[in-house]
Amino acid sequence: MPGRAEGGKPRARLILAAIAALLALNLPAHAATKADVEAKFRQWLANDLWPEARQAGISSAAFKAVFADVKLNWDLPDLAPPGFPKAKERKQSQAEFSSPGSYFSEKRLQGLAATGRSLASAHASTLKRIERSYGVPGQVVLAIWGRESGFGRAKIPHPIMDVLATKAFMSTRPELFRRELIAALTILESGDVKESEMRGSWAGAMGQPQFLPSSFLKYAVDFDGDGRRDIWSSVPDSLASIANYLSEKGWQSGRDWGFEVSIPDGVSCAQEGPDLARPIADWAGMGITRVSGKAFPSAERPASGMMLVPAGTHGPGFVVTPNFYVIKEYNNSDLYALFIGNLADRIASGGGAFRGEWGDVGKMLRSDVLGMQKALVAIGYDVGKVDGLPGYKTRRSLGDWQAKNGLAPTCFPDPSLKAKLR
Repeated sequence: MPGRAEGGKPRARLILAAIAALLALNLPAHAATKADVEAKFRQWLANDLWPEARQAGISSAAFKAVFADVKLNWDLPDLAPPGFPKAKERKQSQAEFSSPGSYFSEKRLQGLAATGRSLASAHASTLKRIERSYGVPGQVVLAIWGRESGFGRAKIPHPIMDVLATKAFMSTRPELFRRELIAALTILESGDVKESEMRGSWAGAMGQPQFLPSSFLKYAVDFDGDGRRDIWSSVPDSLASIANYLSEKGWQSGRDWGFEVSIPDGVSCAQEGPDLARPIADWAGMGITRVSGKAFPSAERPASGMMLVPAGTHGPGFVVTPNFYVIKEYNNSDLYALFIGNLADRIASGGGAFRGEWGDVGKMLRSDVLGMQKALVAIGYDVGKVDGLPGYKTRRSLGDWQAKNGLAPTCFPDPSLKAKLR
């Protein structure tokens, strides 16, 4: 009969089946469900993580007890669950570089400073003992404590083992979090803290100082003498642990973190960076002065200092000491370290905002800065990481290139350079 194929099937049905088969070739495999992932997670714990934990000295009983109630936290950022579609990579086109001034909220700094001064008085004896033991000034310890956890008052919401297990199993950076998960197991094995008390941020940072587990193992201390390193509920342990961290990272006792300065027009901004250190007396000899009008302390003048212009000529300038870069070990950001330094000064002596204004640096796209970096590298400049972020090597390379091409050095990427620097 017309319209029917061999074997009695309608041709239309065969055609549809063929189309479906072709489409299936371009479709992803059957997507996993959350239940599938949960089952794989339990297999991963038993077959993959346990052998590594056992090798690290974790007992079977402790391992089983810890993971009996651990749950995957599906609400965390940066997850890549097995069997799920991969998240699209973010294009490097976000506006990264509006004024850094927003980082230095005056209302927030004033509030932290007022609380910090009150706590400096309340914990004066502890802070004096800490400074004698580690050489780190109390105001710096208080500033970090305030910035990281609101002096221990901020809500620290997450069970840390849920966070670390989730991220070790299915995050975009599993190797990092796997190491931290093993470190967290080691902390629990030591008895310093109960699992129910071991809380942290979505990124795995724990307690009042916001230490990753590996940092806890290296730097946390028992300063209240109760036999436990408790950065969750003990103020002495939390403050001393921050100080010990900075001390171990190279804090130089007796030195400041740095000074806001005025840089004369004839002094190039392309001289910044920790690898271009020189005696602070030399910077002063170039006409660089403190904005406060005070001289550089006599003990600081023969010691090394570094120019810092985090927004180029569009913002305040600084001469910083090696201690500035020790603060950056806590959080690798110039603005973070400046925030801590400014807050510490406010706590210690009632200082205020930086005098220099943070200008509008053009709202550059990260992809634009990346293009400038590639162009500078192509003509022989060292810009550090070619990542679209204007670190000090990128800033000073731009300043040097501007000067060599008859432009006034600004030491910061801006839209007018896009067409000139290709």
